[in-house]
Amino acid sequence: MVDLKIIECPRDAMQGLHDFIPTNVKVDYINNLLQCGFDTIDFGSFVSPKAIPQMRDTAEVLSGLELNTASKLLAIVANERGAEDAIQFEEIDYLGYPFSVSEEFQKRNTNATIEESLGRVEAMQNLCVKNNKELVVYLSMGFGNPYGEEWNADIVYKWCNVLFEKFDIRIQALSDTIGAANPELVRSLFKTIIPALPNVEIGAHLHTRPENAKAIVEAAYSAGCTRFDGALRGLGGCPMAKDDLTGNMPTEVMLEWFSEQGIGTGIDSNNLQKALQASKMVFSL
Repeated sequence: MVDLKIIECPRDAMQGLHDFIPTNVKVDYINNLLQCGFDTIDFGSFVSPKAIPQMRDTAEVLSGLELNTASKLLAIVANERGAEDAIQFEEIDYLGYPFSVSEEFQKRNTNATIEESLGRVEAMQNLCVKNNKELVVYLSMGFGNPYGEEWNADIVYKWCNVLFEKFDIRIQALSDTIGAANPELVRSLFKTIIPALPNVEIGAHLHTRPENAKAIVEAAYSAGCTRFDGALRGLGGCPMAKDDLTGNMPTEVMLEWFSEQGIGTGIDSNNLQKALQASKMVFSL
């Protein structure tokens, strides 16, 4: 059996919503997700409340979680200050940082150049090593660039290699920030990068339209990817990317494809259905 890791991302589903979801509602929803058997829950972020107001209560949410399952917790940070806040919490296993292969998007997303971003990676990795956390780096614009900048697979590989060779980042997720990927591109990119970096866990954080989801999952899996991010019902996406039609990879569609192939995921189907129902309540508020 392949050791699949399914990462559920309620933070990504919630972060762009205009109306604030009450803290107790977030807590109840994430507690539902914790019962499903996901490897990791991307539950919140320590970023400026001015940038992402929806996540201003991440510390309070964390205090209400029932951490009696095997699922691990991941929090997104955008700089060293956010990392310093996150490492204070023993319950958090992973810090996630969005590193962009696009200079323009790095500036838009984290108000930094790529060079400055690399400095942040170094500082955050040092904090993680000292505090028994692991840094997960997302390679934003990993499947295309809408800003007229040069983009190709060699550029993506170059930055993956730099992150590993210079900073020992051993979990990296190729991120389709704007829904630019198609199955051929996904298959080609993972087939290029996974064998070239055998000591790095290369994941897929794919934003897509629901009708394309299964084909993209199949392409990534067939190319050797075993780490997949998703959000129930495909909700959310990147608020900096400005594409309302492109959401997160729908977790239930992804799991359906694995089930159809007879591939075990370790997800409890009954609790997943409860979480799906809960998501309809949360996101109708």
